[in-house]
Amino acid sequence: MKILLTNDDGYQAPGIQSLFQILSRKHRVVMVAPDRERSAVSHGITLHHPVRMRQIESNHAGRIYAVDGTPADCVKLGLAECFKAPPDWVIAGINPGSNIGIDINYSGTVGAAREGALNGIPGLAVSIKLDRVMEYDNLARFVMNMVETIGEKGLPSGTFLNVNAPGIAFSKIQGVRITRQSLDNLSFRFERRQDPRQRSYYWYSRQEPVPGTPDTDINAISQNCLSITPIHCDLTDYKTLAEMPGFTMD
Repeated sequence: MKILLTNDDGYQAPGIQSLFQILSRKHRVVMVAPDRERSAVSHGITLHHPVRMRQIESNHAGRIYAVDGTPADCVKLGLAECFKAPPDWVIAGINPGSNIGIDINYSGTVGAAREGALNGIPGLAVSIKLDRVMEYDNLARFVMNMVETIGEKGLPSGTFLNVNAPGIAFSKIQGVRITRQSLDNLSFRFERRQDPRQRSYYWYSRQEPVPGTPDTDINAISQNCLSITPIHCDLTDYKTLAEMPGFTMD
């Protein structure tokens, strides 16, 4: 298979390096990733200055490019410049830190996988909870088995998968759950500080999510399970669409 690999932490990050080394053993992998960290940029793209891409490496394992743009820029540019025919998968990660619940909306990792799905290519976002044990290589092997199992059948149009692993030894993971996105972890916290001139400034402060109901991604991670959430790009609320009254210009 042909795989476009990206992330939001930069091409040198350990998570993407694990995926590149393991996936390239059996598949053609092209890494097109930001040249530095671009976390929490969601699905943003660059409009007001040029986007530059430089080749870092090319060998038997594959090609690596660094882009001075967002994860979505990387996918767009990679599809336009690095493949004569579309790849079979767009894979983003492995992100150091869970992308679950409401945080999915802010994640550059998830934004990159969504960009693949918008282009008609199966997308996969992969993250691991920040903890003392983060087995990138084992998660990369799981991802390879997963995409090979799905294979050329792919995913429904406009759908991508959000994969999250707990930050524990892989041998201690309590199973794999197919989950829905939780909506229980919206954070309102800011840490207020003062500079030497007594002016206030703020650091965004994340809070530990509550476990939620058993069918959610947050609950799966809290129970030391690996979570796989199918996500669709179409944001239309079809129930409300069917119930909306008509309007006129009168």
